[in-house]
Amino acid sequence: MRAGSVSFEQTKWVWMNGQCVPWTEANIHVSAYTLHYGRGVFEGLRCYQTVSGPALFRVDSHLDRFHASARTYRIEIPYTSGQLIDAICEVIRRNEFESCYVRPICYLGSKNLGIRATCPVEVAILAWPWETLLGDEGKEGGVRVTVSPWVKFNSRMIPTTAKACGQYLNSILAVGDALDRGFEEALLLDGDGFIAEGSGENIFLVKNGQIVTNDERHSILLGVTRDAVIKIASDLGYDVEMRAISLDDLLDADEAFFTGTAAEVVPIREVDGSTIGQGGRGPVTKKIQNIFSLATNGGDERYHDWLHHVYS
Repeated sequence: MRAGSVSFEQTKWVWMNGQCVPWTEANIHVSAYTLHYGRGVFEGLRCYQTVSGPALFRVDSHLDRFHASARTYRIEIPYTSGQLIDAICEVIRRNEFESCYVRPICYLGSKNLGIRATCPVEVAILAWPWETLLGDEGKEGGVRVTVSPWVKFNSRMIPTTAKACGQYLNSILAVGDALDRGFEEALLLDGDGFIAEGSGENIFLVKNGQIVTNDERHSILLGVTRDAVIKIASDLGYDVEMRAISLDDLLDADEAFFTGTAAEVVPIREVDGSTIGQGGRGPVTKKIQNIFSLATNGGDERYHDWLHHVYS
């Protein structure tokens, strides 16, 4: 499967509004409110194969953000996090997956298409096998990125810390332009000209042994993988500074890498033709990648509480 490709061929069951239904029956009506206006929220999390069977990675953090995103958009998800965890596990078991990507989504269904309308709240959960977004080759050799002509919106326009459906039009435009120009990922700047994030990833720099990343002041989504990497880096003894990141900071960095649930931890080797550091995966990035991998497969006991076993 090529990097970034998605196939639903192995998915037989979908959870919708309290029950699992066959894939062919998991449908919504063309008049659904969210289809027209984008008012809905979603999450992306992974289930990893571990020595103790399939396990969800940081599912509590993902569902906390799911509910927070919904509150931002004045949507009340009619299920608790505990109920959603049970539903996610049921979907994975029904589909007999050992590892997969999981997409909970909350959207507004069909009743009225007035912009002030009150419509029924619907919740669905999809799961499918999906390799890392930028591929194993990207995780080892790094990816080529370009600064996007599209600017990341700020929180006075749309709340950047919410993971909402319509907001991803910004990312779709940015990554589409990058791919058209022969790059593997886009880098979006914020309204002040500082680096915000990739189309679906947060960014970290390494300079003289110090790790730098930005935060919600710079129009980013506060990633769950970002948070995990900050914890891992601190446990490895690195100082993690949070501040604005300029393009000059990035070009002068010894290493740079993206983090995200879909991408995991991916080095950046080049920005618009300029090589970052030695032009590949640096030693700090590799250390963090290795510990992250151990954390997801149950191989590091320090992070066992990040795992929720599907068959527990």
